[in-house]
Amino acid sequence: MMKILNAEQIRQWDQFTIDNEPVDSIDLMERAAIQCVNWLEQHIPLAAGFMIFCGKGNNGGDGLAMARLMALREMAVKVYILEFGHKGTDDFQANLARLHQYPLVDIHYIQSETNFPVFPPGSVIIDALFGSGLNRKTEQVTAKLIDHINESEAPVISIDIPSGMFTDSSSKGNTIIAATHTLSFQSPKLAFLVPGNAAFIGDLHILPIGLHPAFPATVNSNMELTGLSRIRSIYRPRNSFAHKGTFGHALLVAGSYGKIGAAVLSASACLRSGVGLLTCHVPGCGYSIMQSSVLEAMILTDFNSSYATRIEGDLSKYKSIGVGPGLGTASETKQMLQELFEKYRHPMVLDADALNAISMDKTLLASIPANSILTPHPKEFERLFGKTENDFATIALVLEKARELQVIIVLKGHHSLVSTPDGMQYFNSTGNAGMATGGSGDVLTGLLTGLLAQGYSPAEAAILGVYLHGLAGDIAAGKFSQEAMVAGDIAGALGMAFLELRNV
Repeated sequence: MMKILNAEQIRQWDQFTIDNEPVDSIDLMERAAIQCVNWLEQHIPLAAGFMIFCGKGNNGGDGLAMARLMALREMAVKVYILEFGHKGTDDFQANLARLHQYPLVDIHYIQSETNFPVFPPGSVIIDALFGSGLNRKTEQVTAKLIDHINESEAPVISIDIPSGMFTDSSSKGNTIIAATHTLSFQSPKLAFLVPGNAAFIGDLHILPIGLHPAFPATVNSNMELTGLSRIRSIYRPRNSFAHKGTFGHALLVAGSYGKIGAAVLSASACLRSGVGLLTCHVPGCGYSIMQSSVLEAMILTDFNSSYATRIEGDLSKYKSIGVGPGLGTASETKQMLQELFEKYRHPMVLDADALNAISMDKTLLASIPANSILTPHPKEFERLFGKTENDFATIALVLEKARELQVIIVLKGHHSLVSTPDGMQYFNSTGNAGMATGGSGDVLTGLLTGLLAQGYSPAEAAILGVYLHGLAGDIAAGKFSQEAMVAGDIAGALGMAFLELRNV
């Protein structure tokens, strides 16, 4: 379980380690520097020279410690310190004194633009200007230095967090280092999980520095990066004496004229989820397609040949219902959705056109059965709940609406966010950019509907389903490439994803 801690909690973790290991703060800084230099040796071995830019805080202290260690390993390094006439932190000053014992390391001071260096070909820039404690925008010489670094063609390695980026709030409008790689420590930061910061982070690497393992249990955080330990705690392997009735009967309401493929994709994923039985309700035009494409599913057709208008029969036999993929938003379909909410008061999975229909008639929000799973992408979320100023405001609104409506909201993205009514938020750790392809969301809907039918709680189904969906996407990308993979490849890889859960 990986709690996402804010900047103050990270500072407290450092102090807890210092007090309880015990270890001196400068020795803890040394651990971080050693890990960073080891990473550089392994991944950037051919640099003509390293240029380390340091502020006078502890992030700058990391940079100075790195410079000394690099000199010991005979790596060519120069140091540039932002100098505004004030003394640095104690650990910065101690590391500066240590570095002065290595006269082969050139130390330069930057007081104005005239001190900005040129970047020789083959140089690698190390950004140790500001760490996660930054709480105001960079300006004047500092902002111009960041622009100068960004305009270089050299790769940039940011230590802890790209300078200029805030850890716990929006950095929109800030002047920020555009890193090629970010080397951060011990645990993920919220800033690394929001889409607006992606262009500045580059490739992220979380390096262990031996912070005290007992600390996370002592602090409260409502945010978590979902990893294998959480997934293992949710996933339930099959009992040898189980039968198809054990794993539930799911209903998928999907498809309209020209969009039956969405129903096929969703049904395929639902069947691959392990569900016992699957019935699909589609318009008449989808009957032959569904019967020939998803042989294991039972097919019910609507009275209308082009889109869904009404679901007949006893709904109580279904352990879960998924609604939305390719459904369309005809007025009769919206009426059907209202009737479905009235007749079936168990958790549902609502996606795509089900959400679009609700956004067109927001009175439907109050009728959604408690603990249903809503899976909007960012634009669908905006249509449902309004525009926000930035990613952090969106995260707060997702939490607010999950509590207010007593539903689970899955905001889809690179780190899809699962928010639950009890105020917890889970960022997913699997998946890749190749999953940004038509039909990927339909696969997720089917998978979630199938897991819900098997008796997983709605929150468990959402967390496990999003993780499996991303894992299947990673497997598909490994086989077909991110560019060439399609949504059907994700559904096809679900079996391998389940095998990985069992084998790890």
